[in-house]
Amino acid sequence: MSSHREAPSISQDPVADNADTYAFVSPDDPTTVTIITNYVPLQGPDGGPNFYEFGDDVLYSIYVDNDGDALPEITYQFRFHTTYRNKETFLYNTGPIGSLDDPNWNKRQFYSVNVIHSKSKGKKQDHSMDGKGTVLGKNLACPPCNVGPHSIADYDSLAAAAVHSLPGGISVFAGQRSDGFFVDLGAIFDLGNIRELNKAFAFVPNSAKGTSVDALKALNIHAIAIKIPIHLLTKDGSVPSDPSKAVSVLGIWGGASRRKVYVQDKHKKLKSGPWTQVSRLGNPLFNEVIVPVGDKDEWNAVDPIEDSGFAKYVKKPELAGLLNVLYPGAFTNLAAYTKPRADLEAILLTGIPTGIIDGFQNFTTTKPSDMLRLNVAIPPTTNSPNALGVVGGDLAGFPNGRRVFDDVVSIELKAIAGATIHLVDGSYTADDAVGLVSSYITPANDRYQATFPYLGTPHDGYDTPSS
Repeated sequence: MSSHREAPSISQDPVADNADTYAFVSPDDPTTVTIITNYVPLQGPDGGPNFYEFGDDVLYSIYVDNDGDALPEITYQFRFHTTYRNKETFLYNTGPIGSLDDPNWNKRQFYSVNVIHSKSKGKKQDHSMDGKGTVLGKNLACPPCNVGPHSIADYDSLAAAAVHSLPGGISVFAGQRSDGFFVDLGAIFDLGNIRELNKAFAFVPNSAKGTSVDALKALNIHAIAIKIPIHLLTKDGSVPSDPSKAVSVLGIWGGASRRKVYVQDKHKKLKSGPWTQVSRLGNPLFNEVIVPVGDKDEWNAVDPIEDSGFAKYVKKPELAGLLNVLYPGAFTNLAAYTKPRADLEAILLTGIPTGIIDGFQNFTTTKPSDMLRLNVAIPPTTNSPNALGVVGGDLAGFPNGRRVFDDVVSIELKAIAGATIHLVDGSYTADDAVGLVSSYITPANDRYQATFPYLGTPHDGYDTPSS
């Protein structure tokens, strides 16, 4: 998956697991950028009575690099706290919830938002900045989880009330949403199995054949979403209109940190020491598919500026070497290609320079660093956007940032399979099978919404039981 349970340690800590990061020019307000970081993956909608929530003991951060040094000049921090109205009941709510302050809602979460502006000057970033910077908002209410229609008759009205306005024209939301990521999860981890390819060509004997399964279509996630005027993010405070300019490109990623030391007695958990990062995410599937299992926990703990040690896995990705074995005879050109994968380095680690794709660049730095790279001078595609993004001719989509509906599994599988090599090496011809590489999933219309926070209404536990 994009980054759901992608590393040994974080798979045991879902409230700190940065499962997806999205960044895009807002389609309904192109003077702003929306950034979304998702946590607590794979939520069954009927997961009561202790429904899902953010961690009160986790520091959640969104980072923005606006000068190409692979270090954050702007950091948005989010801290949550949980309150109870009645500790003498086992219930999440003791009656229908009609508002964010309804007395029937027993267990509620609130949060604060800080912004930190820093001059990195080449220094490694500091994760121990909790509470520093400028407070943008505090005691902001999250919506409840979508328990069911008896408990919440109109969930969308509660979610709308949980969109908060902050100084400077910023909007923020934190709470449960439908998981926007789509993948045939059971097939992809069955040795890169793609059901439709097997149905058409029987590449893999005795493998699952047929129609791809949208394994996450009825699952929820917790999203931190923030919509920010572009001029607050760029290096010079401008709203760029020329995609070729360096100032037009932002590097964006998310992360979660925990205290280094916890001491627990029978009364409470005592926190000690500085914060240490336990999860991060820029490009989808980077740690999931590119980084080997022995390095995954280390990758989560370090910052993009330290990614040079992982570049070797991008230059020679394991999956590319396996494809012709998994699909015999289908990827012979790829199997014969022995040069380092400069195309993947550009997509995932440096950004794509000017001159490779007409009218597009999102280059930030020659320093290998995993970040979403968003060119804010490229307007959103509002008329029939292509879920294959740049690969499908839509310059407003991944890897130009990442929209909630971008088919990142198909895009990255195609790239790994050789679809993008010719952009940097004109002597290479992609295998015909590349055209057939896809997740073969079209999400239902209710997966997303046209307005902030863009991820759709979470599934309720009564109508969509996880079983």
